Amino acid sequence: MRNLKLIVSYDGSEFAGWQVQPDSPTVQGTLASAIGRITGEKVLPQGSGRTDAGVHALAQVVTFATQSPVPTPNFVKALNDLLPPSIRVLGIAEMDSGFHARKSARAKTYHYRIYRAAICPPFLARYVWHYPFPLEENSMECAAAMVVGEHDFTSFAAVDPERGSEEVPPSNVRRIFSSTWERQGDEFVYSVKGNGFLHHMVRNLVGTFILVGKGTLQPNDVARILAARNRSAAGATAPASGLYLVNVEY
Repeated sequence: MRNLKLIVSYDGSEFAGWQVQPDSPTVQGTLASAIGRITGEKVLPQGSGRTDAGVHALAQVVTFATQSPVPTPNFVKALNDLLPPSIRVLGIAEMDSGFHARKSARAKTYHYRIYRAAICPPFLARYVWHYPFPLEENSMECAAAMVVGEHDFTSFAAVDPERGSEEVPPSNVRRIFSSTWERQGDEFVYSVKGNGFLHHMVRNLVGTFILVGKGTLQPNDVARILAARNRSAAGATAPASGLYLVNVEY
C-alpha cells in the first residue's frame, strides 16, 4: 500500500466546501472520483483541513492510500486531465505510512483579501471581499497583533455542523505565530499563521478587525473579546470569497 501526498490548488467558488456531501459538488468528492477512475479503487482523500464553501486554496495538502502501481509523475498528469479546471494538482510525493495530511500538520497559513477601491473589477469579485468604505487600517494592524500567542478562540469559533452533539467538545485553544495586515495596491491583505484554526475562525477574526477599522471597537477590545469566550462578543463572519489556504507546514 502506497501513501501519496498531493499538493492541490483550487478555486472554491463553485464548490460546497472541501468535505464530501451527498448532493453538492465538493473538492474532496471531485478528487475522490478522479482518483477512483485512475486506480479503480474507492478512495476518500484526506485534506489538511476542511475549507468552507467558497473558500480557495493555493496549496492544500492531501493524502490517500492506494495499491495502484501508477508512477507518481503520471498521477499528476492523469488527475489534471480528469479534474475540472478549478482544481489543479501541483505536485505529488510518496510518503511513509505514518504521514497524514491533517494529523501531521504543524502550522497553516491563511490569507484574506479585501479590495478597497471604489469599483471592484468583475474578474476579481469571486476572489476578494469588496469593502470600499472608510477604514482605519493602522488600527486594524494593531488589533491583528493582539491575537498572537496561545489563546482560547471560542469567541471566534462557529459551531461546527459536522461535529455530533454527543461528542466531547474539543479544546478551542490555538497558538497564533503571526497575524498581520498589509497594503498591496488596492488590496488590504490579512495574513495569519497558526498551529490550527477553528471553524470560521479566520473569517470571524476579519469581521472583528473590520469593526476596529470602522471605529466601533478599539484594538484593545480584542483582548476583552478573547477573554469573553463567547461568539456573540466578536464581529460578524467575513465572506468566504476572500479567504485562501496558502501553506501547510509539517
